[in-house]
Amino acid sequence: MKDLIKKIIPEFLINYYHFLLAMLGAFFYGFPSRQKRTSPNGTAKKMVVIGVTGTNGKSTVVNLTTKILEEEGFKVASLSSISFKIWGKEWLNTLKMTMPGRFKLQKFLRQALDSGCQFCVLEVTSEGILQHRHRFIDFDVAVFTNLTPEHIEAHGSFEKYREAKGKLFQAAKKIHIVNLDDENAQYFLRFLANKKYGYSIGSKSQANKRINILNVKNYKISSDGLKFSLDNIEFELNLLAKFNIYNALAAICIGLSQGVDFETCKLALEKVKKIPGRMEIVIKNPFKVFVDYAFTPNALEKVYRIISQEFRPKNLICVLGSCGGGRDKWKRPILGKLASKYCNQVIVTNEDPYDEDPIEIIEQIDHGTKGKAKKILDRKKAIREALKIAKSGDAVIITGKGCEPWICVAGGRKIPWDDRRIVREEFKNLKIIDF
Repeated sequence: MKDLIKKIIPEFLINYYHFLLAMLGAFFYGFPSRQKRTSPNGTAKKMVVIGVTGTNGKSTVVNLTTKILEEEGFKVASLSSISFKIWGKEWLNTLKMTMPGRFKLQKFLRQALDSGCQFCVLEVTSEGILQHRHRFIDFDVAVFTNLTPEHIEAHGSFEKYREAKGKLFQAAKKIHIVNLDDENAQYFLRFLANKKYGYSIGSKSQANKRINILNVKNYKISSDGLKFSLDNIEFELNLLAKFNIYNALAAICIGLSQGVDFETCKLALEKVKKIPGRMEIVIKNPFKVFVDYAFTPNALEKVYRIISQEFRPKNLICVLGSCGGGRDKWKRPILGKLASKYCNQVIVTNEDPYDEDPIEIIEQIDHGTKGKAKKILDRKKAIREALKIAKSGDAVIITGKGCEPWICVAGGRKIPWDDRRIVREEFKNLKIIDF
């Protein structure tokens, strides 16, 4: 039905409809991101709104930023693909949407404001921007993590995808924070802001009077976590993988921009034990089982490399599908090709087919493996098979859903799900028999 409506109604009318909804939502809830509240010392301040955008790492940056601001003693609200949080109260994001619709988003901002929150940290998506969900939100800080091809069919080209991300930086005039190691950094640095921060690993970034730069030169990555130094302060994080150094640096930049010092950032980040569904180790022995949200080629390859290089399993067994039936079909054979390149055994399964034929999606992924994969439609059976294959010293990596609570199938139906729960249940069943 949605596809039919898009074909019948002119694009400018659909665009106007989304804009009007954004305006009505903001009006209905009283433009909460613009309102000022009188603090205990008598000064009137608005809630600081921070928007995090990019292809990968957004949810982790939102999570880490929230921890840093809370460590400083601020009341914080946050919204990501993982969860909603308003000053101590946290609940799962069960919408299957990273960035909610206009009314839900403005309602969340109103609840955060009425709860006395001083900060609100939001994950901002390109598709959300396409539908004007960012409109009538007074962003103070814009953060760019990285950019690789994604949602190309929705945007029309990579350049338009990048342009959509850039609209967050056009909306936020005060503070911009940019990953300087991403090849698209200069595009985001060109937008005007009162203050700019950049972060980098290594010696790529040069001194720049216009940009406050955090540059990590010495770091250590192991299967136990991450170590790096900033301003002669040693950070030791429980998180895995080099990309989480970038995520931590983005969060630290946000903290610094709001007057939080390095020591407080260190205290906050070292308390984080894991990010749900992001390189999360669900089973440790006799083999390791990881669950990760990765569903883009770039993210998937990073995950495979990290497990191969840092954990050095005897065999790497992967379970994957393709997120979002009906879109980004170009990446399906690429995902299969990457899986067959890095993994000893590949199992292709169902993920979120929506109204598309799940068998067809699986076949398109398998085309990239050149027929080397096992094809198991039932995701639970696929996970069970991976656990049955795994031996002591091996690793299993299950990608595409992370901690998402649903599998979305035809007719708008949602099947309750959690890869981590399924892994634990199936492992327990197998352990009774085999271990």
